[in-house]
Amino acid sequence: MPDTLIDLSGKTIFCTAAGAGIGRAIALRLLGGGAHVVATDLDDNALTALAKDAGSHAGQLTTLAGDATDADHLRACLNVCADWHGLYNGVGWVHEGTLATTDRDAWDRSWQINATSMFLASQLFVPAMIDSGGGSIVNMASVASSLKGIPNRLAYSATKAAVLGLTKSIAADYVSQGIRANAICPGTVESPSLHTRIEGAPDPKAALANFIARQPVGRLGQPDEIAEVAAFLLSGAAAYVTGTQFVLDGGITL
Repeated sequence: MPDTLIDLSGKTIFCTAAGAGIGRAIALRLLGGGAHVVATDLDDNALTALAKDAGSHAGQLTTLAGDATDADHLRACLNVCADWHGLYNGVGWVHEGTLATTDRDAWDRSWQINATSMFLASQLFVPAMIDSGGGSIVNMASVASSLKGIPNRLAYSATKAAVLGLTKSIAADYVSQGIRANAICPGTVESPSLHTRIEGAPDPKAALANFIARQPVGRLGQPDEIAEVAAFLLSGAAAYVTGTQFVLDGGITL
């Protein structure tokens, strides 16, 4: 029996960026719902830790370390299973910069990681999900996109706005073939990558306070809170939901 009311039994779901933060929480949440999860991340050690933390659900988990911006690696992940029912696209990189301070390398890298990775994975996995009778895609976007202007996030916001467009386009093109596509738009969520950026700031204490102050609820979001929504969208409970963007931002966009 699944651990929770969201039943993902019998579903095979591919998750990128599953080694830490939101992606790790989502992978564990899907396992708890009964899914077979194929997880990838650049960090092989993080995937080993994920398997350990999966506990009694470890038998439902397959891990493959590699680069989710590499089509050959994604194809290797695709070939692990014959039937696919879900795709979580979580790869992302936050570049801090304005129009004046964002160079071409940072711009191109932002597009490769934040948008092209999702395009490549979707292009590979959508036909496989159609062959399996349909499926669901969840793309990780952000409130820093077309939803909200955040200072010093030019390339990040542009690419996350593209994720919203990509999501809606896939939803429109494949709805008649049983494919649903939705995006999640978090505010500031506590994660290892966030803490790395905070620790690299000139005044880490002030940086943390500023991140917290952005949310009217007065705290950072937690990965498990995002994972609950992702699990819902990847489950049959969300069968009537496609082409939407779920904003979980602690009130940033109020």
